[in-house]
Amino acid sequence: MAFGSFSDDPGGGGPPPMSDINVTPLVDVMLVLLIIFIVTAPLLTHGIRIDLPKASSQANPEQPDTVTIAIEANGKTSWNDKHVDDTRLQAVMAEAAGQQPQPLVHIRADRATKYQRLAEIMSMAKKAGLTKLGFVTDPTGS
Repeated sequence: MAFGSFSDDPGGGGPPPMSDINVTPLVDVMLVLLIIFIVTAPLLTHGIRIDLPKASSQANPEQPDTVTIAIEANGKTSWNDKHVDDTRLQAVMAEAAGQQPQPLVHIRADRATKYQRLAEIMSMAKKAGLTKLGFVTDPTGS
């Protein structure tokens, strides 16, 4: 039983190994891909013409009003710089909740204000139907 070897000697039994790359399969694959792209390229640019309706109106976004609730250190509250008690505050909150668009409510509390009072004001706003609450702070800390 004889096995072939990789030597160049003529008695080794067979031709030496081939050192060239066979590019025939590569060319075949490239030609097939070229034909596929030639066939599918016109289909990619094909579209359906549709006459769409045209509208000339512009949206007019309404800017909501801004309301400020100030809470002092002793618990007194102000609605847009006017002192109000709790019953009057509930009434003006309910009135503001009925407006369209609903106003933005900015809550400004003194540094020494107890959190309990702030939670009460937020609870009143929620019961009145106000949904857009924001807190105003002093970043300088003065």
